[in-house]
Amino acid sequence: MNYVLPVSPGSSRRLRWLLALPKFGIILLLAALLSLLWLLHRNEAEEERSVLIKDVLWLEQNLRFHLDGNEEQFQQLALEIADHPERQKIFRVRAEHLLKNSPDIAQILWIDAGQQLIEALPTAPASAPQGPPFSAPSTSKAFELASRLGKLQYSEPFFLEDHRAFVALFVPIYRERKFAGMLVATYPLDTLLANQVPWWFTEKYKVEIIDDNDIQYATKTNIEGNSNLRHIIPFDPPGGGLLLRVTGYRSPDNTLQRLLVVAIFLLAAGVFWSLWLVRDLMKKRSHAEEALRAEHAFRAAMEDSLTVGMRARDLVGRVIYVNPAFCRMTGFAAEELVDRNPPMPYWAPEQLEETYAMHQTVLAGEAPKDGFEITFMRKNGERFQALIYEAKLIDGNGNHTGWMASVLDITERKRAEELARQQQEQLQFTSRLVTMGEMASTLAHELNQPLAAIASYNTGCLNMLDSGQATPQDLHPALEKIGLQAQRAGKIIRRVHDFVRKSEPKRAPCAVGEVVEDCLGFVEAEARKRHIRIDCDLPPLPPVPADRLMLEQVLLNLIRNGMEAMAATPEPERTLRIAVEIGDGELLVSVSDQGSGIAQEIRDKLFIAFFTTKPEGMGIGLSICRSIIEFHRGRLWAEDNLNSPTGSGTIFRFTLPLEAT
Repeated sequence: MNYVLPVSPGSSRRLRWLLALPKFGIILLLAALLSLLWLLHRNEAEEERSVLIKDVLWLEQNLRFHLDGNEEQFQQLALEIADHPERQKIFRVRAEHLLKNSPDIAQILWIDAGQQLIEALPTAPASAPQGPPFSAPSTSKAFELASRLGKLQYSEPFFLEDHRAFVALFVPIYRERKFAGMLVATYPLDTLLANQVPWWFTEKYKVEIIDDNDIQYATKTNIEGNSNLRHIIPFDPPGGGLLLRVTGYRSPDNTLQRLLVVAIFLLAAGVFWSLWLVRDLMKKRSHAEEALRAEHAFRAAMEDSLTVGMRARDLVGRVIYVNPAFCRMTGFAAEELVDRNPPMPYWAPEQLEETYAMHQTVLAGEAPKDGFEITFMRKNGERFQALIYEAKLIDGNGNHTGWMASVLDITERKRAEELARQQQEQLQFTSRLVTMGEMASTLAHELNQPLAAIASYNTGCLNMLDSGQATPQDLHPALEKIGLQAQRAGKIIRRVHDFVRKSEPKRAPCAVGEVVEDCLGFVEAEARKRHIRIDCDLPPLPPVPADRLMLEQVLLNLIRNGMEAMAATPEPERTLRIAVEIGDGELLVSVSDQGSGIAQEIRDKLFIAFFTTKPEGMGIGLSICRSIIEFHRGRLWAEDNLNSPTGSGTIFRFTLPLEAT
């Protein structure tokens, strides 16, 4: 039997206390360290504030000393101007000296008692103001106080058009104890800081000139950031409510001491954390295993729900993974495919060499980026078309370990595309038949002319033969004309036969000029019947890769649409223009009419199948035309005829690339 020794409550309590003592020790150590850090931080902050105040007082005294020196020189200049007979010469010499030695002064002005400008230096500076706005309350008040009290006076800060803040120093000029004028010196506050605040000061502090409303007039600093360490003192002179605010930024002093404290703190935290390591280790491991099981289940469910086949191969082409969709697609189980080397059981035997060549291309890293099509074989021998996209297989370390393929079964899509192509060809053929049906009466009239001429010439020849006076020379011209008319009729019949003949689309070098001429031969009679003049501009054109019959169908459709659009146009203005231009690697063909034009809401639907504005139209002509042009890698569109004399009309344009693509 196994006996379990009982544990007394006292022993258990002592054990818990013993285990808790290290925790309490760590907590006390952390508290002591935090207190030490707080005391160090407080002492450092007080020391930095003391240094800041000393530096601010030094800066304020430096600025005051500089301004006091300038004030003494301006007072001396005011006395000399008052007593010296050559006042303007003295003003210029002394003012130039002051401007040269005090670059923070923007301008020095000499004005009389009526505030009229006597002299100013510089006279037309590039960036300095032309003088303070004496009409402003800030400067007029200073002018009045200086003139009344007989003492120099600073104005309140003011802004000029360049949004810079200035203060003006007013120094009164008295001649024989009478107010005789004023010297005015303008100080840009930003320039004052730029010249009087040393560079080393701005490496530690941010200096600002503000007022009681915290409006900033000037600033200088070489550092960025925010800090609560700042000191504000009155900026007097110039006074006027200005304050000097200096913001200090803490410098990383006592770095070694801080690093030592941080290291001790981290060590104590590590010891405290290690007490919980064993307890948390099992919990984290359990959670990790549960998460791993959930992740594995999620990935398995995701792979099972994919309809795209996924296949992974290593660098030598051996299959290392297939998903269920790929197995369903080929009919083979995963066990039959994994670890197999080429040739694969789903390769079609009749295309084995072609498939193996593509396999080598993929392993060489030269697979087409937009995928490639290939024929695969199911386990039951059925063939299917597959679209494959190959990509590099990268492991967790970033190494290229193989190739990952996405496989799509596009057999049904290929069948649908072939059926759609056949239907499109049938629709095109139907459109040609409809077009010929609409032109039947016109063509019958066109054929009637050569046939009537043949009958007339034949009757004349018979009459001459019956008279017994005919010679071969008399009959020869008539017989030649009969032959010409027969050729004309045969050409018309052959053109109609070629147009309605059903054939496979075939692109070959085609002369667009001949296509246009044949189309004009079709519509010539109808144009005469409708009293429409056709202008054709055909420069020498290079051949284009195109199906001649399809181009004839497009041009004929556009020409007949243009003639029908001019039914309401006055007869003198019924002009249809056909032009062909050579562009950048393409031909631009345009058919322009002078009809009533096409509304915007109708234009957006022009090329939609079975949309028509004709009472008896089928709505397939323009749709077929666009399909034909897109088959030739071109574009077809419609736009307003802005050059039409009638102010309306439409231009249909399409492009044909000069090179086969």
